[in-house]
Amino acid sequence: MSKKAIHFQVSERKLLLRGFDLLMVLLGLYVLGLFFEKEFLEISWNNRTAVLILLFYIAVFGTVFELYDLQKSSRLDVTFRNVVFAVSTAAILYFLTPILTPFLPDKRHQIVYFYLTIIFSIFAWRTAYTKLIASPRFYKKVLLVGEVAHLDDFVKGLVQADPNYKIVGFINCHGPKENAQKSRTIQEYPPHALMQVIKAQSISEVVVASYDSETITTEIYNDLMLLLERGFTIREYTQVYEEITYRVPLQFIGKDFYKYFPFSRSNQNTLYLFFNRLFDILFSVFGLFCGLLMLPFILVGNLCGNKGPLFYRQERVGKNGKVFKIIKLRTMIVNAEANGAKWAEFNDSRITKFGRFLRRSRIDEIPQFINILKGDMSVIGPRPERPCFINELSQSIPFYETRHIVKPGLTGWAQVKTRYGASVDESHVKLQYDLFYIKHRSFFLDLNIMVKTLSTVLYYRGQ
Repeated sequence: MSKKAIHFQVSERKLLLRGFDLLMVLLGLYVLGLFFEKEFLEISWNNRTAVLILLFYIAVFGTVFELYDLQKSSRLDVTFRNVVFAVSTAAILYFLTPILTPFLPDKRHQIVYFYLTIIFSIFAWRTAYTKLIASPRFYKKVLLVGEVAHLDDFVKGLVQADPNYKIVGFINCHGPKENAQKSRTIQEYPPHALMQVIKAQSISEVVVASYDSETITTEIYNDLMLLLERGFTIREYTQVYEEITYRVPLQFIGKDFYKYFPFSRSNQNTLYLFFNRLFDILFSVFGLFCGLLMLPFILVGNLCGNKGPLFYRQERVGKNGKVFKIIKLRTMIVNAEANGAKWAEFNDSRITKFGRFLRRSRIDEIPQFINILKGDMSVIGPRPERPCFINELSQSIPFYETRHIVKPGLTGWAQVKTRYGASVDESHVKLQYDLFYIKHRSFFLDLNIMVKTLSTVLYYRGQ
C-alpha cells in the first residue's frame, strides 16, 4: 500500500481558515504596534476584552460575507472583495461599540493603519492558502466503485460542493453488461485493476456506490475486504454525498428509504420547539416594526413603479398539508396569472421594476411575519409552495410531501444554498436541501441559516 496524500477535510479547512484569519489579525496588529508607539489597539492582556470583541466581529462578519465558503475561498479576486466587505463592516461596528472598545484616537491615520493592517494580514494569509492548501497537491483522490446509473450526477454534486475532492476514476462493481451506459465525466478502470489504481494514483479513499451489495463481484469484494483489513478508508456513497453536499441524495434512495430518514429529534423536542416558537414571535415583532419604518418608502415605490394593490394573498401548503393564505408585497403586474398558474422564472417579464427590487432585497417577504405570528409559518423551514405545484411535484419527485412534517419558513436551508425552484428539476434539488434540514435540524443549523440569509440580503441575491 502506498502512502496516502495529505488532504484537509472540509471541516478542517474551514477551521484552518477561521483560526488563521484571527491569528493573522493579532499578528498584524502586534507588528503594527512595534512601529508605532500609539496604535489604535494594543495587543496585550490588559486589552483582552477589546481584542476578543474585535475577533468576534471579524469571525461573525467573515461568515456573513462568505469568507469560509470553500468554493469562493479558492479564488483570490472573490476573496479580496469579501475580505474588504467583512473587515469594513466589522471595523465600523467596532468603532461604534461603546465602553468595551478603545475610544477613537485624535489622529485619523491611526484608524487607517488599523483598518489596512487587518485587511492586509488576512489577505496575505488567504493568498498563501490559495497557493498552497487549495492547490492540487492537497486534493483528496478518490476511487469510485459502483454502478453506472446516476454516476455523473453523483460526481457533479461532489465536485460542485468541494473543489478539493477529486474522483480520479470509476470501477463497475457489477461486472460487464451489454449496452452499459458509459460515464463521460471520469475514467473507467477494469475491475481487476482496483489495487493497481489505488497504488498508482495515491488514492486516499474508496467510495462504494452500489444499490445492492449482493451484486458486487467476488473479485472486487475480496479486494475491498483486503483494503479494510489494512485500515484503508472505505465509505458508502450516500454518507459521502450528504456530508459534502449538505443535502439528502434522493436519487440513490429506493425501497430501503427508512435507512436514510432518521429525522432530527429536534422535530419532537419540546424545549427546542418552545424556544423556536419564542424566537419566531420576537423576530416577527422586530421584523414588522422594521417594515413599518420602511412603509413610506415602499408606498412611494409601489405608486411609481408597481402600480396597483400593495399586498397580495395566495394559498400555500403548510405543516401536515394544511392550506393557509400567505401575505406578501406584490411584485408582479396585476392579473399576472390570468392564463393560469405559472412558475416564476429568471428575469420574469411579469415582475415590475420595483417588484424586482423588493424580491432581490427580500423586502417583499416582510408581511409573512404576520403568518409567523399566526402560527402558519416559522422563521426557518422549507419554502411553502402552492397546492397546484405540490400536486405536480409530488407525482414527479419521491418523498416530496415529506417536507410538510415541519412548518414552512420565511427562509431555510434550501433558500440559502440554491436558487429559486422554477422547475421540477430545481425543485428536486431544493427538496434534497429541505430534507437535510429536517434530518439535521438543530439550533446551530438554524443559526447558520440566519447568517447565510443575511449574506443573501447583503449580496442582493433574492429571487
